[in-house]
Amino acid sequence: MAPIAYRQQEKPLHEYLRQHARTQPDKPAFIWYGAAISWAQLDQMSDTFAHQLQQRGVVKGDRVALFMQNCPQYVIAHVGIQKLGAVVGPCSPLFKGHELEYQLSDLGAKVIVAADVLYEIVQAARPKTAIEHVFLTHYADLLPAQPTIYVPAEINTPKRHVDGTTDFVDCLREPLPAPDVGPLDMDDVALMTYTSGTTGLPKGAMLSYRNALFKAHAAADNNPIRDDDTMLAVAPLNHIAGMLIGLNVTLYTGISCVLLYRFDPVQVLQALARYRVTWWYSVASMNAAVMQVEAAHSYDLSALRINPSTSFGITINQALAEQWRGFAPNCQLFEVTYGMSETHTWDTSMPVDAIKWGAHGIPIAGVECRVIDAGTGQDLPAGQVGELVLRSPGNFKGYWNKPEATASTLKDGWVHTGDMAKIDSDGYLTFAGRFKEMIKVSGYSVFPEEVESIMIKHPSVAQVAVIGIDDPSKGQAVKAVVIARKGAPAVSAQQLIDWCREQMSVYKAPREIEFREALPTTGTGKVLRRLLKDPQKASAA
Repeated sequence: MAPIAYRQQEKPLHEYLRQHARTQPDKPAFIWYGAAISWAQLDQMSDTFAHQLQQRGVVKGDRVALFMQNCPQYVIAHVGIQKLGAVVGPCSPLFKGHELEYQLSDLGAKVIVAADVLYEIVQAARPKTAIEHVFLTHYADLLPAQPTIYVPAEINTPKRHVDGTTDFVDCLREPLPAPDVGPLDMDDVALMTYTSGTTGLPKGAMLSYRNALFKAHAAADNNPIRDDDTMLAVAPLNHIAGMLIGLNVTLYTGISCVLLYRFDPVQVLQALARYRVTWWYSVASMNAAVMQVEAAHSYDLSALRINPSTSFGITINQALAEQWRGFAPNCQLFEVTYGMSETHTWDTSMPVDAIKWGAHGIPIAGVECRVIDAGTGQDLPAGQVGELVLRSPGNFKGYWNKPEATASTLKDGWVHTGDMAKIDSDGYLTFAGRFKEMIKVSGYSVFPEEVESIMIKHPSVAQVAVIGIDDPSKGQAVKAVVIARKGAPAVSAQQLIDWCREQMSVYKAPREIEFREALPTTGTGKVLRRLLKDPQKASAA
């Protein structure tokens, strides 16, 4: 493998932060509803938090949990933890008590940094965990007196003070030096992100400083981020994709990042226009929601030049990209990558000057991709669907305390993804679905994503998710769960089935259509097909 041309050198991303703090101390690193945190301030505050952790007995290798929505405090804590050589353990702020308890227990975390509005959940989970110290933070603590973007109401809640906890922002007020922890190895575990649990209970994927740097380089330099770019970060920082782009790429490049608490279409429009944002990673449903804002055309989005995106629920195609250009005239929207938690995501990248609609890009330099027969392990020819396996400097070190799961996934340096994919003669990879989600109809393989990509072209379909249902004669049949497009002509289930039978092979066409108001999703917008098979779970999700 050829040497990687990193922007500085091979070192942890927090050392990139230190360099930015020296060379551009006053430049905003993150902008939070109008409040700018400079590179020098971010470096100092994360040093101070690392020192505070050390004073509470946290040492290299200890796990520290983060439990909050996007906010500057998340960034400060994440970087401070890694400066100490400890391990960041992101927890979804959507968790309920039993979910948080499971992850904290599995992590063996000693410390948690949480939003004060989530304290009851922490309190409920804590007795069965190893948590010794709780830092609480208030989302409004770092807001400016005069916000430049509309602030969500849930941020402006009364601040809570809880006995026995430490106020996160208060503990940063007196600057403290970075703790002396000695040299950190690039292969040390720095992050433990939990898989979505599509196969059994969630598992902690152990990721290193090297993994994070390699993929920050991949995301920044394959979809070129310039020194004068301004980024918008909306995707959850607790999720691997949002973390890679909103946090790690910002640290790697030294650009300014406008950070939002969560996605809101009006706030996105305000941020894009107010800060002349040039680079935004989105989920396709976000673009669709922004375009539906009544006054969207009144916002000046002309600065936006690149919009790498991911298809969740809504497929990114040329028609959507052209529609988006009607609002952001100088911007290219496109499906950007394939990735997974176990590889720190971003294994492929779509060439901006050679977009192939429906595909997920070509492998980035340093990533080896193969498509194999899952039964024999033999490589398959171009264009044939099989299991995708990957090898790169982004590959994880294994699952935390799960040697059997690690052995079944990580074999001879290759991550066996459990995903179905194909690579065409031009080297473009197309994701075809999870093996466990593949539907077998009379012996024929039906990939949910393929059916969804066709059905989304119907003018009355806004979103769609496809699952398999039992069929006594065929083994399985296809069922589609559909959200109707508002303002479009009404369509019946039978009319949609008839249309599908004209657009795809008959065995792929849905036998059953169910209309719903919403689809169950993760915090990042990924559709949870398994919940569609259990109406009670779906309604509770």
